[in-house]
Amino acid sequence: METETSISIFDSLKVFKNHEDYFKTIGKLEKPGKWILGQFLTISLFIFIYGFIMGVYHSVFQGFSAGLKLWILFFSSILICFPSFYVIQLILGSQIKLKQVVIIILSGFVMTSSIMLSFSPIAIFFMITGNNYSFLKLLHVGIFIFSGVFGMKIIVEALMYSCEKENIYPKTGVTIFRVWIIVLAFVGIQLAWNLRPFLGDHDRPFEFVREQEGNFYTAIIHSVRDLVVGDNKKSYKPKPIQ
Repeated sequence: METETSISIFDSLKVFKNHEDYFKTIGKLEKPGKWILGQFLTISLFIFIYGFIMGVYHSVFQGFSAGLKLWILFFSSILICFPSFYVIQLILGSQIKLKQVVIIILSGFVMTSSIMLSFSPIAIFFMITGNNYSFLKLLHVGIFIFSGVFGMKIIVEALMYSCEKENIYPKTGVTIFRVWIIVLAFVGIQLAWNLRPFLGDHDRPFEFVREQEGNFYTAIIHSVRDLVVGDNKKSYKPKPIQ
C-alpha cells in the first residue's frame, strides 16, 4: 500500500494502467491529500499547455489567455456541478468518502486532459498546414468531445467497481452519474461560450473575452457551413468611434 508521502504528480497517470488496481489503490488511501494535489497539478499543466497551443494560432497573448481560460473552464465546471452530485450520492446511501469521490472525479479529468494533450501534435500540424479557422474550431471541439467521453468512462468504471466489488456505492448512483454528465456538459458549454475566444480569429484583434452574441450551437453550425461551402467572410473591421 502506497502512503501519502510517496505520491507524486506522475501517480495520477496510473489511471492509464490496470483500472482495477487503480481503483483498489484509491479505496485504500487514508490520507489522499497529496494524491488530489498531484491530480490537480497534472490537469492544470496539461490543459494549460493544450490551451496555449489553441490560442497561439492567433498570437502568444491569445495562447496564454486560452491556457488560463481553459483552466478556469475545467475547474469552474467541477466546482459548480460537484456539490449536487455528491449530495445526491449521500441521499442514495453511498459510503464513499468525500476525498475518494473527489479523486474519482479528478481521475476522469486527468484522463480527459491527457488525451487532449496527446492530440496537440495533430492540432499543431493542421494549424501549420491548413490554417483554416472554421476547421480548427471543429477539430478542437471534436478533441474535447472524444477526450471527455473517455474521461467520463473512467469515472463510470470506478463507480461500478465501488458498487459491484466493494459494495459501498448504490447501483442507482451510476445511473444518476450518467445524468450528471449531461448537466456537466451543458454547464461546460455555457462557460466555454462566455469565456471565448480560445482559438482566436486572425481577422480580429486580441480579445480576452468577447462580447456576448449568438450561442455555441449556432457557432458550430456556421463553422460547418463555412467549411463545406467555403469561408468567404469579410475581414473584421473595428467600428469607428462615434
